[in-house]
Amino acid sequence: MSDRSRLTDHVSIGVLTRAVPRFIVDEVLLDTGGREKRSRSLPAHVVVYFVMALALFRDGYDEVLRSLVHGLRFSRTWSRVWRVPTTGAISQARARLGEAPVRELFSRIAVPLAGASTPGAWFGTGVAGTGRWRLMAIDGVMLDIPDTPANIAVYPKAVGGTRRPYPQVKIVGLGECGTHALIDAVIGGIGDGERDLATPLTRSADTTMLIMADRGFFSYPLWRDYQVSGAQLLWRLSRTTHVPVLETLPDGSYLSEIHTPNVGKTRIAFDRIDNKRLATHIRVRVIEYTITTETNTTSAATSPHDPVTGSRPAPAEVIRVITTILDHTVADATALAALYAQRWEFESSLREIETQLLAPGSTLRSKTPEMVRQEIWGLFLTHYAVRSFIATAADTIDIDPDRLSTIRAINIIRRSITDQAAISPLTTPSRPDTHPGNT
Repeated sequence: MSDRSRLTDHVSIGVLTRAVPRFIVDEVLLDTGGREKRSRSLPAHVVVYFVMALALFRDGYDEVLRSLVHGLRFSRTWSRVWRVPTTGAISQARARLGEAPVRELFSRIAVPLAGASTPGAWFGTGVAGTGRWRLMAIDGVMLDIPDTPANIAVYPKAVGGTRRPYPQVKIVGLGECGTHALIDAVIGGIGDGERDLATPLTRSADTTMLIMADRGFFSYPLWRDYQVSGAQLLWRLSRTTHVPVLETLPDGSYLSEIHTPNVGKTRIAFDRIDNKRLATHIRVRVIEYTITTETNTTSAATSPHDPVTGSRPAPAEVIRVITTILDHTVADATALAALYAQRWEFESSLREIETQLLAPGSTLRSKTPEMVRQEIWGLFLTHYAVRSFIATAADTIDIDPDRLSTIRAINIIRRSITDQAAISPLTTPSRPDTHPGNT
């Protein structure tokens, strides 16, 4: 029988293959040298989809692969006996594949998902009344990994603190707020600064975007690098960052200036030089506003409270953000203050990865640093496929993708993998379950 009739050539995992098509997988494997020179029972393209499936099923390796195989659509001419490989064989297949093909696959697949009319995905008025800037955000997340000597050597444990006693990876990503789609990420260790990890993400920023970030990300060099990309920015500042009032605007915001930390007598304005990275000073616009929340109390309040609701106001918090949008008639202070809250949508996206695809309180599976990174890129690919599925479903009924349940979408995708086979290929006798094997 020809290789074209191999069972594994027909592997299909339902919704996931719509977001990550087989032909792109094959292209990436060819470009990264991941294709085999000889026939194997676990070809590289199957291993790629297997790594993605690890984000959907928490069973042992053989059971995850069995879930994939159960979802095959294949020819009735199939006659070769195909056994589910052992846990050790699957681990070896993952090691042969390596990190590079899965990382490259994510970089090719992950692009913003929002269409021109996607609710909650745009800000401002552009051509033909469509949104002017795509809402994006930078944020980070920590993931626990198995406590092995190899992992600890590259990704050490936290010293002190309240997190569980596992080694951790620190991930900083750039994502689309309206669809929760992660489009780029950098993986580092607990000792890596978020600003350092955020710097390479400028490769994915462009003039169509308005990028938001929390106060922990602000620094003059990082702001400058993102502004060089042409994206508009809306970042929060810490209370200790000094921004002088240069001109007060009618909407209550004011123009100010940020400068390089080691500024000397030389003054090079960002908007007056071709090589923007040499600039020492950048003009910004500052918006300050106050937010308050109410806290319920079940005991006698020690401060004034509402006698009807029994609640008392929490201390007011002053929020200060800066933006590259200097013209208050394009975006007034009230609109930008309200807009900044959309940054939380991307934080929710990272929480989906941490607690909905991964089991709450669990670690990743992989026991070596390269396999940890491979597993993370597979996790990101699967999350992207989930968000693509949700975005498409929301578009068909013209609602905000935020209104659709991520958990429900994940469950639908799981069923699309395990319930689609017309003929079961599991013709070999069942064998006792083994403990989950990890690379």
